[in-house]
Amino acid sequence: MFRQIFVNLPIQDMARSQAFFKALGLSFNPRFTNDQGACLEIGENFHAMLLVEPFFQGFTKLPVSDARKATEVLIALSVDSRAEAEEVVRKAVAAGATTPNEPKDYGFMFQHGFADLDGHQWEVFWMDENAAPAQM
Repeated sequence: MFRQIFVNLPIQDMARSQAFFKALGLSFNPRFTNDQGACLEIGENFHAMLLVEPFFQGFTKLPVSDARKATEVLIALSVDSRAEAEEVVRKAVAAGATTPNEPKDYGFMFQHGFADLDGHQWEVFWMDENAAPAQM
């Protein structure tokens, strides 16, 4: 098993991106944050590295995707309740995010999400695993 995950995401404006995620109540690890990259602490052992596009480009020979025009990844984050999922999305929208999809309630699972300032899609969900169908 792996010990940690670092999702690397290209961003346009470091200060703007940090302010957005701080408005959601998240923080950055100062040991791994500078003007080129910032280590967003999502949860224990879960991080997103927000990298300004020229720096991000240095890690790949492929073109950098524009998340506002094409889906590069869907980042799914679980929370403890439907109310918490709704609150995270509310905070994101208040900080400038958009909601590309309507909320979905499956009975055993609720999901809603937001697109951050650079267009990356974050799906926030609550699920009662015991109430989930036997096979999906």
